[in-house]
Amino acid sequence: MSVTPLEALPIELLRQRSSTKWRSYEEDVIPMFVAEMDYPLAPAITRSLARAVELGDTGYTPPDPGIREAFAGFASRRLGWDVDPAAVFWTGDVMMGVVEILRRVIRPGDSVVVMPPVYPPFFDTVEEAGGVALRVPLDKTDAGWAIDLVGVEAALAGGARAVLLCNPHNPTGTAHHAETLAQLADVAARFGAAVISDEIHGPLAHAGHPFTPFLSVSDTARAIGYAVTSASKTYNLAGLKCAVMVGGSAPQIELLGGLPSEVEWRTGLFGALANVAAFSPESDAWLEALLRALDHNRRLLAELLAEHLPEAVYLVPDAGFLAWVDVSAYGWGDNPSPRIRRDAKVALHHGPLFGEEGIGHVRINFACAPETLREAVTRIGALAAS
Repeated sequence: MSVTPLEALPIELLRQRSSTKWRSYEEDVIPMFVAEMDYPLAPAITRSLARAVELGDTGYTPPDPGIREAFAGFASRRLGWDVDPAAVFWTGDVMMGVVEILRRVIRPGDSVVVMPPVYPPFFDTVEEAGGVALRVPLDKTDAGWAIDLVGVEAALAGGARAVLLCNPHNPTGTAHHAETLAQLADVAARFGAAVISDEIHGPLAHAGHPFTPFLSVSDTARAIGYAVTSASKTYNLAGLKCAVMVGGSAPQIELLGGLPSEVEWRTGLFGALANVAAFSPESDAWLEALLRALDHNRRLLAELLAEHLPEAVYLVPDAGFLAWVDVSAYGWGDNPSPRIRRDAKVALHHGPLFGEEGIGHVRINFACAPETLREAVTRIGALAAS
C-alpha cells in the first residue's frame, strides 16, 4: 500500500515554537543543527496531551504509567524484538539512563569504550559516571562505517569495563549488522564487560537497512547488555522527558530494579503519556508517513550536494534524519559550521564535537520540508562558489 509522506509544518508556524531549534539563532538563519523535527505530532500524542491539559493532569508520574506494556508491544510490532515487560524501566531521558547504569557497572576511573565520531554527550556521560572515555573510532570504508572489533577487544584487554554503543549510530546513521553486534557481545563477555546500547534512533531505520536491537542478537548479548531508548527522537518529544531502560537478563533486570527511586521519578508525566501514545498501534501510520518523508530527504540531500557542493563527502544514512558530511575540501577550517552559519545563514552541528574524527565535518538535520533542505544547501553552495 502506498504511503503519503508526512509534510513539514509551514515555516511561519515553526518559528513560533519556543524550543532550542527555533530560539538559538536569528530568523534569517535556517536551523538544521539540533535533532528536532519540523513535522506535526502524531495525532494520538496530540490527543493524549490535549486531554491531560484539559483535565489539569499535570501532577507526578504514577508508579505504573503503562510504559512497560506499551514499549513491549511496540518492540514486538515494529522492531521484531520480544521484550519481557518486567525487564522495562523508565527515567527522564536516554543519557540519564546511560549514566545511572554506568555508575553501577564501572568503578571510578575505569575506562569505557566509545566509538567516535559519536553523539557528543557520550563523552560527558562517561565522565559524569566517574569513568574515562576510551576512544575506539569506527572503521570507515567507501561502503560506510563499522565497529572496530579488534580495537574494542584491545581496549577491553587493556582494562576497559564497559562499551557504550550507539545503535544506530549518531552521526553516521549506521545500522550495525546483527553479526557484528553478536561478535561485540562475545568480545565483551570474554572480558566480563557490560554493553550499554543507546537505541533511540532504532525505529527510524530505512528500508533495506534493518535495525537490530542489541539484546536480540544472542543469549550472550542478553547476559551482559542493557538497552536505553525512547520515543523522543522518532516522535519529536525530547522536551517531555521520558526514556526506557531494558535489562537483557536477570542480573541486569535486578540492577535496573534496584536503581534509586529518584531515577524513575525524573520521568515527566507528559513524557510518559506521550511515549505510551507513541508506542501504541495508533501511531504506526504516522511513523510510516514519517519514514517515507525522511527517505525522500536523505536521497534528495545526496542530489543537492552533488549539484551545489560536489566536493562534499556524504554517505546516505541507514537510519535517522541526521547526515554526516565532510566539507573539508572547501577550506572552511577544522570546524566549518560557524563559517557556514555566519556567511550562508544555515546553522549546522559542529563536527569536532563528535570527536577529532569530525574535523572538517558538519551534521545536517534533514527532518524538514524538501524546499527548506533545498534552500539550505543552495545557500551553502553559494558560499562555496564565492
